[in-house]
Amino acid sequence: MTNVISKKRIQVETIGLAEVPESEKKTRWFDYAFIQMAFSVNTGNVLVPALAVTAGGLSAGAAIASTLTGAIIAFILVSILSLPGARYGLPAQYVIRTMIGSKLSMYFASPVRSLTSLYWFAVQTIGGSIVVQFLLNEFAGIQIPLSILAPLFSVIMAVLALIGFEAVKKTIKWFIPLLFLSQLLMLYLIIDLVKADTTVLSQGEFSLSTCFFYGSLAFMQYVSGVSASSDITRYAKSPRESFIGVLTGNIAGFAIVAVLGALFASALNSVNPFVSASTLTGSDTAILLIAAGAIISMISINLSNAYTGGYSLLNALPSLGRVKSAVIFGIAATALSLFPAIVEEAEAYISLLGAAIVPLSAVIIADYLVIKKMNITKDHLIRLTSGNHSANLAALLTVLLFVPVYFFIPDTMSPGLIVFIAACAFYTLFQKYVTNKSEISHN
Repeated sequence: MTNVISKKRIQVETIGLAEVPESEKKTRWFDYAFIQMAFSVNTGNVLVPALAVTAGGLSAGAAIASTLTGAIIAFILVSILSLPGARYGLPAQYVIRTMIGSKLSMYFASPVRSLTSLYWFAVQTIGGSIVVQFLLNEFAGIQIPLSILAPLFSVIMAVLALIGFEAVKKTIKWFIPLLFLSQLLMLYLIIDLVKADTTVLSQGEFSLSTCFFYGSLAFMQYVSGVSASSDITRYAKSPRESFIGVLTGNIAGFAIVAVLGALFASALNSVNPFVSASTLTGSDTAILLIAAGAIISMISINLSNAYTGGYSLLNALPSLGRVKSAVIFGIAATALSLFPAIVEEAEAYISLLGAAIVPLSAVIIADYLVIKKMNITKDHLIRLTSGNHSANLAALLTVLLFVPVYFFIPDTMSPGLIVFIAACAFYTLFQKYVTNKSEISHN
């Protein structure tokens, strides 16, 4: 099935789980850098650096340094797991079958990834809509119910994701200058405020244990991207360009997020810079630019959520085809965005999703880096197309063992990081044991 993009118009992406043709692999590293930077700056990603200040009591500098360190480690792993997409032109959840087995990928990893993307799509839509609703009401006197704003934005984003990667790339190219201007304005406003009261920077304290805790939170927030990063890099000009683009874009984007989150939290005790920045200026133009940035940031991250969520659903139910899976995901995401209460219960939902995502991410990373040594062979790909990657006992046992362990570790001890490290070690040792036993029996 072809996926040729016309120069005059964008066609709906239909390629599905098949390999992207070499002729379509044209996306350069700077395109991926812009895409990832646009994905990064949003109200959801600002939360951890901001909470490091407001809840953790860290100084702005300590909050920025700790969360950025944790995020960079995660981004390196995410960038490495983007390589199979660029090398083989295959979507993430499909190529992950070679790492954890087809059954675990289709019937557990893909549903979990779809639910995660669905949940974050709704949270980002509701959060962004609340910002827009506040700005419209506060500065223009316009009152629009959330029940109208959220589904409206949701439908727009779902349609763009349905069209496919080319639409995602073009949309971000068109709007990223406006997003950058909005971010620069917010940085200018908060830095101007801090210059007027330099004691803001000395507020809070340095605590190694607290820095570790929030650094680990940032790590866990982004490391789950290993199960989705190949979805967009299958259109990369080369594996090197995909790696450089994804890594630099993620780091640059989160650096902005960390600075905005920590400074606004220190100066104004706020965890939402988009809302707070609008109170620092009386200019209608500036407020409009901030509002535009809030909308664009919401659209950018949700294009990623909808695009990868649709492919995860497709891997679980290949008979749907790419278009139907994207449509079903879009309908479900729009419906879920009608329930703002899910934002209020975010901690409980994140904990439930994390219990499944953390051991899965650990297995994927351990298998690709340690067991396969970043080399998916022709034999792996042949078995992939024939459906013979049916089971991976070590992966299954690791997930079954560490999902319940996640719930027994107190939140103050960073359960995500502990489970991640332990699951990586357990899977690696168990898989090597199984392999050695198999070799001995054959000899």
